[in-house]
Amino acid sequence: MAGHSKWANIQHRKGRQDEKRGAAFSKLAKEITVAAKMGGGDPGFNPRLRLAVDKAKGVNMPKDKIDNAIKKGTGELEGVSYEEIRYEGYGIGGSAIMVDCLTDNKTRTVADVRHAFSKYGGNMGTDGCVAFQFKHCGQLLFAPGTSEDALMEAALEAGAEDVVPNEDGSIEVITGPWEFTAVKEALEKAGFTAEFGEVTMKPENVIELSGDEAARMQRLLDALEGLDDVQEVYTSAEMDE
Repeated sequence: MAGHSKWANIQHRKGRQDEKRGAAFSKLAKEITVAAKMGGGDPGFNPRLRLAVDKAKGVNMPKDKIDNAIKKGTGELEGVSYEEIRYEGYGIGGSAIMVDCLTDNKTRTVADVRHAFSKYGGNMGTDGCVAFQFKHCGQLLFAPGTSEDALMEAALEAGAEDVVPNEDGSIEVITGPWEFTAVKEALEKAGFTAEFGEVTMKPENVIELSGDEAARMQRLLDALEGLDDVQEVYTSAEMDE
């Protein structure tokens, strides 16, 4: 497991996400607007909106920006109409990549995504070519040293789907995508605070990359994540530090 610690890998990814907080505001606003448009403007009755608002609060997005994004979704304020699109493809070493986008110009978005794949050594595939390799779920990661038995009891009582101990001592709690917030809050009440948590597309199997391959893969992921229309990038690759 040297170099491919689950704990180190997710912490590294979290750090990279934190570095991109400024750019995150506009992307989070898009997600909030779409969630409100699809399921209404009350987070208490709209799980997708609640997740988006919680994520926005987690990066200190101003309340007025959150409120305005909701109002654009519900039609109280004029806003752009976004379309959800997912692109799939392959990265370095045959690793799988899924790219979730929100766009007002599909022609522009597909061209940008295809260009990033080809420029940085990946290959854009067809719909469904890698989606089966991922599971839509909530993921909470707890630090090495956390009591596995106590966490497992609390997690299963809270409605979690699975508790997975990793070789590096960290523990993952897996939830349904829309049960994520409720399980997280229940665990916090029980005294367990996750170091990292998100609703994600979790790869069923990972491909470990190191050295030059890891560096090339990171450049590809950075290029995709840097596109204005890209909301999330998921991959089966795990890179060493």
